[in-house]
Amino acid sequence: MPLTQIDCKNAKPQEKAYRKADGQGMYLEVMPNGSKYWRMKYRFAGKEKRLAIGVYPDVSLAQAREMRAEAKALLKDNKDPSHEKQKLKQQVFKDAEHTFQSVAEQWYARQRQTWKETHAVKTWRRIEMHVFPFLGKYPVATITPKDVIRCVQRIEDSGALDIAKRAYQNIKRVLDYAVVEEITDRNVALHIKPRDILLRQEVKHNPHLEEYDLPEYLRAVENFDGEKQTKLALKLMMLVFIRHTELREARWDEFIFDRSEWRIPAERMKMNKPHVVPLSRQSMEILKELKSMNGVFEYVFPQKRNPRSVMSSGTMTRALYRLGYKSKLTVHGMRGTASTILNEHGFNPDAIEAQQSRQDNNKVRASYNHAQYLDERRQMMQWWADHLDKLRAS
Repeated sequence: MPLTQIDCKNAKPQEKAYRKADGQGMYLEVMPNGSKYWRMKYRFAGKEKRLAIGVYPDVSLAQAREMRAEAKALLKDNKDPSHEKQKLKQQVFKDAEHTFQSVAEQWYARQRQTWKETHAVKTWRRIEMHVFPFLGKYPVATITPKDVIRCVQRIEDSGALDIAKRAYQNIKRVLDYAVVEEITDRNVALHIKPRDILLRQEVKHNPHLEEYDLPEYLRAVENFDGEKQTKLALKLMMLVFIRHTELREARWDEFIFDRSEWRIPAERMKMNKPHVVPLSRQSMEILKELKSMNGVFEYVFPQKRNPRSVMSSGTMTRALYRLGYKSKLTVHGMRGTASTILNEHGFNPDAIEAQQSRQDNNKVRASYNHAQYLDERRQMMQWWADHLDKLRAS
């Protein structure tokens, strides 16, 4: 006869353990110390086995019957309930061990070996600040597409759309790693498209100057009354038009003065390839002046207070503001200024691209070594420096 809730509650301990059957193999075992356990007797592969269902009253009579029905369904599918319970238990432990944060730490430790230090630091800071607070404690195997979308949209809601896009890429790559390492069997971020879940952002190009704007700007820089090092940095930036980080972090041992060349190693370049910058006569004059000021230090543009570190990333930007060029010109925009004018004056676009060390989308064109344009670039850079002199004097 099936048990009732009163039967379970009133079952008193005896000198020896005894059982009160509920039917279909399930019974309540009452121990001498008063503990009560739900168990189920069944046969699998010709052997009699027992399944521990739970402790009464934590597991009620109704709950025990539901779990019995689940076990019967497994038996019908030729699965051993005890074995399936053990697998589930192991999966729970595995999930607890492989949280998104722990997997991300493994992924990062492997990836950072191939990254530049600045990129590695920025990536990890982004994940720590924007992803871990939402997904960090989740077992990787339990993360859903909706979890990823909510995480990314929460970042977007804070006004950081670009960070949201980059965070999504980081999440996707961590989950790719989890699949490869067989921590989970699928990447739930794989088919999520940022354009479908994030607002579109109008592309804003870095403000740059047209050729007719240059005379006034060049004279303003010449009359700059701030730090001399900052003034020379602005002048050299317009002459060589490389990325501002590559300029700020320049080291003296990268320059070959007798060949008028600047050889930037791959680890300092965005494209992770070594880059040669041919230097005009005017660039060399600036470098010699900087050498007389900072030659005892490692960096060409050291910090004033701590010469072992490089000039702040905002130094040149603040100088442009002082000159009255806020919203009119950025440090990065000088690259656009040079590229536009050189193209308008008929210089080889490939040589211009090579000088700026840009990623060429034309695979055939990109297959050629940028060094093959070195002589052409040398002539172009001297023309550009002379042209700036003429504009300044005009």
